[in-house]
Amino acid sequence: MSTPTSTPPSTPPSTPRLDVDATLDTASILVCTGSGGVGKTTTAAALALRAAERGRKTVVLTIDPARRLAQSMGLTELDNTPRAVQGVDTSAGGSLDAMMLDMKRTFDDIVVAHAEPGKAEAILTNPFYQALSSSFAGTQEYMAMEKLGQLKSEGTWDLIVVDTPPTRSALDFLDAPDRLTTFLDGRMVRILLAPAKAGGKAYLKVVTAGFSIFTNAITKIVGGETLRDVSQFVAALETMFGGFRERAQGTYDLLKAPGTAFVVVAAPERDALREAAYFVERLAEERMPLAGLVVNRVHRTAAGVLTADRALAAAERLEASGGSATTAGVLRVHAERAALAVREARLQQRFTGAHPAVPVVEVAAQAGDVHDLDGLRSVGADLAGGAEAALPKG
Repeated sequence: MSTPTSTPPSTPPSTPRLDVDATLDTASILVCTGSGGVGKTTTAAALALRAAERGRKTVVLTIDPARRLAQSMGLTELDNTPRAVQGVDTSAGGSLDAMMLDMKRTFDDIVVAHAEPGKAEAILTNPFYQALSSSFAGTQEYMAMEKLGQLKSEGTWDLIVVDTPPTRSALDFLDAPDRLTTFLDGRMVRILLAPAKAGGKAYLKVVTAGFSIFTNAITKIVGGETLRDVSQFVAALETMFGGFRERAQGTYDLLKAPGTAFVVVAAPERDALREAAYFVERLAEERMPLAGLVVNRVHRTAAGVLTADRALAAAERLEASGGSATTAGVLRVHAERAALAVREARLQQRFTGAHPAVPVVEVAAQAGDVHDLDGLRSVGADLAGGAEAALPKG
């Protein structure tokens, strides 16, 4: 049996602590990012609620297609329109709205607002547009940029909290301006524009003259009718290309501006912390303002001096001597929990060792799922430093 040791702290004393309340009080945009299944949506909701109850007018936007955010806030559903959350303590002057990104509706609103007169209807009824605006790869990330820009331009809220999609696609919206520009300036778009610009019977001549190999290959895959839909859609949308670029770049610049903060959310697990390291490094490459790391679902043990080895040894002695089975069972449960806490601490120390300057805050594992405002308040208090963290009133 190994020599008993006390449970090590999850983060070394030298690791800076993430001051959540200071971030909530000063940020105008707070982006929560991280891999799937680490409690990112709950963290975003808890942060938004705490900010609102500290006196800030707050809106939380979820891009995650899951509906946990609505459920935790007592709403039957979320959609593209911010909805007031009831039950929030507004005595400090704050408020809380919540919404979930609707890709198609956001795209429709952009078309109606920015298309040339007479072209909006042609775009909205185009079959290719209808498919693109609902499920095309990359559309969600770009529409997230658009919606964030819209919310900021309204000037209604002091703080916008963004809950990003799970997995590494959570940072894909950082690439949206470059990807959009590459697409709009690319050869594919020029090819697709040519038939529509030629028009009518000239369509076949254009295809035959310059693009027969390309269009024959594409037609076999998607069909001739779909190719025409794509060409007509791109032609109708052409006058909006500049606006797409400008707004995407404007939102990208906003994410780097003072007042924006990114929070990376992880669980004390090998894969989740590996993903967190990726996010931290990617944000550093993009020179995005990182506030710190939230480590969710951390297991803590009250009896710090009773290590897993000692608890297990005591349980075995009790069982061998015919002692209390209940006490032995409790000791075994404690041994499992203490061993888990040690494993989590060591994994977290690897992260902090590689990224010593990143501020960290831990949130204890909850007994069950968070599904109401009281649960979110408890998470928010833990984020801010414990249940004793008081909210200013008045």
